[in-house]
Amino acid sequence: MVKKRFLLSGLAVAAFAASVGGSAWAQGAPVKIGLLATLEGPFAAGGADGMRGAELAVKEKGGVVAGRKIEIIKASSDAKPDVAVNAARKLVEQDKVDILVGPLSGGEGIAVKDYSKTQPQVTFINGGSGAQATTLENPSMNFYRFNTEGAQWMVGLGKAAMAKGYKRVMVIAEDYAFPYSQVQGFMTEYCKAGGKVPLKAWVPLGGKDYASVIARIPKDVDALMLVLGGADAVNFLNQYEAAGGDKPILGGSITVSQDVLNYRGKRRDSLVGTLSAGPLADAYDGADWKKFVEAYKTNYPVSAGGYPSPSLFAYVYYVNMKAALEGLQAANGDLSGNHAKYREGLNKMVLKTPTGDVKLDANRQAIGTTFVTEVVKDAQGNLFNKVLAKVDGVEQTLGIPKAEFKIGSRDVPACP
Repeated sequence: MVKKRFLLSGLAVAAFAASVGGSAWAQGAPVKIGLLATLEGPFAAGGADGMRGAELAVKEKGGVVAGRKIEIIKASSDAKPDVAVNAARKLVEQDKVDILVGPLSGGEGIAVKDYSKTQPQVTFINGGSGAQATTLENPSMNFYRFNTEGAQWMVGLGKAAMAKGYKRVMVIAEDYAFPYSQVQGFMTEYCKAGGKVPLKAWVPLGGKDYASVIARIPKDVDALMLVLGGADAVNFLNQYEAAGGDKPILGGSITVSQDVLNYRGKRRDSLVGTLSAGPLADAYDGADWKKFVEAYKTNYPVSAGGYPSPSLFAYVYYVNMKAALEGLQAANGDLSGNHAKYREGLNKMVLKTPTGDVKLDANRQAIGTTFVTEVVKDAQGNLFNKVLAKVDGVEQTLGIPKAEFKIGSRDVPACP
């Protein structure tokens, strides 16, 4: 397991300290923030970009908040819940972090949420995980999620698919909590609009061979709804292309993230035209979004391992780390009394993000923006997501009774 400790420093920190006076450095001990992401396994590329996003939020503060230096202690997982909990336990119980930002994957998020209940002295803020159950079912009082989640990210895609003429769709998704949420979010809208899903195939996370799934694709479906991320998405696309597959693809949010769009396979160009939805759109023209993209590209150019545009994971980790730091600023660095002032500030916060304001519901779950997107190619050959629609104020319950959800289950409502 990769474990790395570093202390942010340099000219930016020195300049900030000078601007507020030397006394700022003495106001309190450093704040230790554990940063947990997947640096191994199928989402390793996304996890590395998530780390970049979190680091960018700290850099924007000059490495100091309310006179307290920010010390980041990194830990890695591999998308397995037990590995994520072990990494979180190391950060909390050995490294004695004050705040933990992470993890990345859906099942990991549920497991770390459950662990947070045993550590009331630490505030846990999500990294990138998007399983619905993390906050909608048995929420933890000290676990916060400032990113919207997988079901919220699918708002608008079902209607867009029907408008495109995709009346029958086969779902192919990884068999864990986040894709369950994505499929539920998609089918809730798609089925109500008259769409049909005659077949769903759940595949193992980290799978290598998709031949049997490809062989089962019905000839009469209009498109495939693909909720695979990272290396899984790349492996499927390559094998589907080799098998002569030509069905249009609807993408889950992680399927059209930059860590997938920038792989170099023959099937890559066939992603052009793919409809998807999620919390960001590469080509969004909002001023704050453009500023964020430029900051990311300046700090993490392609030549240094970054992407032409921040991935989904870079964005959500940035948002959650920004929330962690803004909350610390609002509390004037006070983490006493099991973070009482800090958590009060988080609960009331209206967070300014690159895509709009985010606030939390009673379960400490984000209410925010969803984009419906389409994959396009630019003049340099890079693939990007352009905006087809923008939906603000998306709540976790999607406007339907909680009883209608199959929370954390592959048994989502059918529309055969």
